Amino acid sequence: MRAAPLCLCLILLCAPAQADDKAACAAGIAMIKDALSKTPPESVLPKLKKALRVAEREQGEAEYDECVDAVGDAERALKR
Repeated sequence: MRAAPLCLCLILLCAPAQADDKAACAAGIAMIKDALSKTPPESVLPKLKKALRVAEREQGEAEYDECVDAVGDAERALKR
């Protein structure tokens, strides 16, 4: 039964990455809310709203990597 120790090792190795994504998700949501409060250009507004909606949903589902992806979409929209 070598599978059990291997699974445990994989779980322990993934925990720090998930904690990093969780923090990045929360910071990203705050960044999007801040950008929305500053009245962004009309062309960017729908992209930011969608990214915020998706990020908050994924945060609620504890899918932090997908939340970080949504934050990345917002960051790209702001750079254009």
